[in-house]
Amino acid sequence: MKLKFFQLFFIFGVVSFGFSQEKSKKQSAVDPLDLKIGDEAPSFALMYSPGKFEFLKNWSEIEGKKLRKNVTQPNRYAVVLSFFATWCQPCMKELPLLEEVYKEYKDTRTKFFLIDITDATRNNPGEVYGMKYADAPEAKDFLKKKGMTMPILYDRRGHTMKRYNAMKLPRLFVMDGYRKITFMRRGFHEGEEEKFNRELSAEIERLISELPPLQK
Repeated sequence: MKLKFFQLFFIFGVVSFGFSQEKSKKQSAVDPLDLKIGDEAPSFALMYSPGKFEFLKNWSEIEGKKLRKNVTQPNRYAVVLSFFATWCQPCMKELPLLEEVYKEYKDTRTKFFLIDITDATRNNPGEVYGMKYADAPEAKDFLKKKGMTMPILYDRRGHTMKRYNAMKLPRLFVMDGYRKITFMRRGFHEGEEEKFNRELSAEIERLISELPPLQK
């Protein structure tokens, strides 16, 4: 009887150990620096042309605080951010899908911003997708040739990239008018193009419907 007890105890211990190892692996796969749904989106001020900056707080700000330009621009917007680099081949597959959604919603209370981290990665050693990081083309003309018309913000030193933990590209974030992250997507997934368009459009529609009334 004692033998059976110890055998059962040993088997249970092995199973428990295996389960804890598997659980540990899954937990370690989660980056503790990743933002989560419901988190407050980090604020930013990024250049869009020489000497001119775009502020997240112009369009979305935490509840209880006024927008940065509340007198001239008092209305909250949903905001869509997509981090990319010109060396990133998966980004180039996702951007046309995002462009379609942008064209559909650009005249609504939704702001779309592409955040370019190409310059922030130029000093990276080695190559990526057969290209040296230092040789990656500048974003503006490169995307224009590809038919992209979304506004581009330049995160030249990578500060915003780090605050959003967006080193793995492409990285998409959607937030409501109160800087609360409501939707995220990491990487490009082959075969999910329709799903991408459908889910992103549905989230934008939902956020627009929940924005406070327009102020004049």
